Amino acid sequence: MPMDTLALLDPALREVVISLPELAALPAGGLQQARDAAAALVAGEGPPTADGVHIEDLQVPGPLQGGAVGVRLYRPVQSAASPRPAVLHLHGGGYVMGCPAYGDTRSIEQVQELGCIVVSVDYRLAPEHPYPAALEDAYAALCWLHAQAPVLGVDPTRIALAGESAGGGLAAALALWARDQGGPALCLQLLDSPMLDDRTSVGTLPSALAGQFIWTPDHNRFAWHAYLGDRAGSADVPHHAAAARAADLAGLPPAFISVGALDLFAVENLDYARRLLAAAVPVELHLDPSACHAYMMVLEAQASVAYRRDSLAALRRAFFGRVQP
Repeated sequence: MPMDTLALLDPALREVVISLPELAALPAGGLQQARDAAAALVAGEGPPTADGVHIEDLQVPGPLQGGAVGVRLYRPVQSAASPRPAVLHLHGGGYVMGCPAYGDTRSIEQVQELGCIVVSVDYRLAPEHPYPAALEDAYAALCWLHAQAPVLGVDPTRIALAGESAGGGLAAALALWARDQGGPALCLQLLDSPMLDDRTSVGTLPSALAGQFIWTPDHNRFAWHAYLGDRAGSADVPHHAAAARAADLAGLPPAFISVGALDLFAVENLDYARRLLAAAVPVELHLDPSACHAYMMVLEAQASVAYRRDSLAALRRAFFGRVQP
């Protein structure tokens, strides 16, 4: 049986997991109920407002003829004398729920702290749109960002990917896809608790510490099967669907990976970091012993404070080297 890990949690996270309505509705009570509950947490009337940041929702060319992909664009209000770096953000939600608003706080902070532009992708969700729909939408948005760099005031040599949970897994898969397709060059993949390996949805738990809070094995099994169908956990899964499946990780952009030791994805994240290093890809890895999945949503948690500090530092180095912007 899994260990009782509640006492190991950061006190701020412990308070949240005790009081937060369980996501048990996801596999048991219906996907729409879970989507509605998640949407209520980020409910608002259109884009938020933030000092010095212009935010707008756009439709950009999609992968399908006549189709479009929604994006939320965050950019500094003040003009710049030279092109800015950019982040392509992919939200979390297990591939089955979520929207760019999930990442409003972090996207706004990145613009304010780094003077960059952030494009967050409203990719299609499973099971209505299984793999490769999300990847196709993400790649279409990346190609749009790269092609429109002169119009947006973006430096096309300084584009980073960022994502959390399923968005982190999608960012890792997108980095592989861009490499394999000879697509736009990327300067960093910023992966927070990435959902990398569908094989985690079958078999035994990878760690006795893992998966008791927020995102459980039941959630994981439901989400991977929604995204991949009956192929989930089988030998018939391409590495562009689950990045941990990739045999060759050489030539990928540098990676920043952050995960909690109590997260269901901790072991697969550590293994991916090890394999990136073996493939000569620079990696910065953070493992917080007191954090569970989605810890970064609780801003006062020590793990969240550290994540924001360290991820901003990683982006700053990728964008500006060791020199402050």
